[in-house]
Amino acid sequence: MKLRSDCMKLGVQRAPQRSLLKASGLSDEQIKKPLIGIANSFTEVVPGHTHLDKISRAVKDGVLMAGGTPLEFNTIAVCDGIAMGHEGMRYSLCTRELIADSVECMAKAHAFDALVMIPSCDKVVPGMLMAAARLDLPCVFVSGGPMLSLEGENGPLDLNSVFEAVGAHTIGKMDEESLMEVENNACPTCGSCSGMFTANSMNCLSEALGLALPGNGTIPAVYTARVRLAKKAGETVMDLLKKGITCRQILTEKALKNALTVDMALGCSTNSALHLAAIAHEAGIDFSLNMINDISMKTPNLCKLAPAGHHHMQDLQAAGGVSAVMKTLLDAGLIDGSAMTALGVPVSEMLKNAAVKNDKVIRPISNPYDTVGGLAVLFGNLAPKGAIVKQSAVAPEMLKHEGKARVFNSEDEATEAIFGGKINKGDVVVIRYEGPKGGPGMREMLGPTSAIAGMGLDREVALITDGRFSGATRGAAIGHVSPEAASGGPISLLQEGDLIQIDIRNRALNVKLTDEELKNRQAEYQKPQKKKLSGYLKRYAMLVTSADQGAIFKENEE
Repeated sequence: MKLRSDCMKLGVQRAPQRSLLKASGLSDEQIKKPLIGIANSFTEVVPGHTHLDKISRAVKDGVLMAGGTPLEFNTIAVCDGIAMGHEGMRYSLCTRELIADSVECMAKAHAFDALVMIPSCDKVVPGMLMAAARLDLPCVFVSGGPMLSLEGENGPLDLNSVFEAVGAHTIGKMDEESLMEVENNACPTCGSCSGMFTANSMNCLSEALGLALPGNGTIPAVYTARVRLAKKAGETVMDLLKKGITCRQILTEKALKNALTVDMALGCSTNSALHLAAIAHEAGIDFSLNMINDISMKTPNLCKLAPAGHHHMQDLQAAGGVSAVMKTLLDAGLIDGSAMTALGVPVSEMLKNAAVKNDKVIRPISNPYDTVGGLAVLFGNLAPKGAIVKQSAVAPEMLKHEGKARVFNSEDEATEAIFGGKINKGDVVVIRYEGPKGGPGMREMLGPTSAIAGMGLDREVALITDGRFSGATRGAAIGHVSPEAASGGPISLLQEGDLIQIDIRNRALNVKLTDEELKNRQAEYQKPQKKKLSGYLKRYAMLVTSADQGAIFKENEE
């Protein structure tokens, strides 16, 4: 079998390269074998990643058992929860591009024959998926798995429980001792936070894309089944290499549409819209926000995991996992069974033994939570290029809402007003200049949304922003408003007291102003003082595109 790494290690002229590989401890026999890059996002900071050294060891065992030589390298990883609510959150989304670039650099520079990606949390999964599409090598994904959720006094706990507890404590609904109880038990194990938040959404969608093995999104981090899955991933990538199956043979338009359909059925994070757009771009697949609405309108919402409901990832795993959801959709003719998978077989064959084990967690097509999918894209004079809402996590009474705009030019200003008791029932909180360019970095806003929910206002107050939300957010929280304020979008023209009209079922987001009134405001518009930026954020703001394009970097014009 001709190997990509042969260009770096065969022949007399490659003696210097072989000498350096030997300096790393490799023998002649190891050098002759396929060189498999193991991209590991292990850190001692992020709970979803602290155990990835063990996952990596298992992957390497699998590669070794199948006759390859594993070579591990690392990427960075940001914990969105730790970065939340302060300057650190500006450095979350922008790491996606750094991760994609770093994997590309390592793989190209060292002529790896194939890759196993070990992500876990929010931006690492899509960053590695983008790199996989870009490189088009044989590739398998295996994440660190989700945290467990423990039962609290008022139901199952997760990270969102802590944020909402802060809101409850602020208005006197919870004492400090109870808050500490939640704090100490909400995140009880390593792994990605236990609800259908962004990390778990993307790890589940990796299965739906065909690039991860069944169980990748749902087997809890602390289960030994996770270690066995990692060994299987190492063996599987060797099998893909032998068969000549590369990433783009799996990551096709069929696979993308399958993933979007699973996204709608599961009720995944709004961030999946950003990431699937970016992944599609790297794979050369056409993508638009209209695709989300088209698929959402014909895909029933079968699961309500936290924050939309009380089930967590361990419940989804026990109910049959992503495979059981996919089998339900396949039997209903909603996904394409001919799409290829990392197992080297089509989706239909991969799912032949899948079955739903608990129809309260994964509802049948005949009795869904909703007849439409978990996400909706809204358009209108406030969002000409679209805005995203997780409609499966919106209270029925807030699916249609009209309220006065309470306008803030940053998350910090809005948070201060919310905690200061300045937001009233019926208001629409508007947070702008927090988009990819304007933030920069498009901060997640779990703090404001959780405070609103914790104060019991999530059924009466909406929030719209050109920034984005955590996958843990619930309520009428509408993000990714495009064009963003920093690019002169209509959200920049809003004034205190404007009437905002939200109609999620009809996919509409408008401000009650005429075209003439908006035009007059545009003529009088004055941009706020430019933020002083330096380092990576300065370069990021110069290169990044809007949310409707996936917040990808601009292409250089030839």
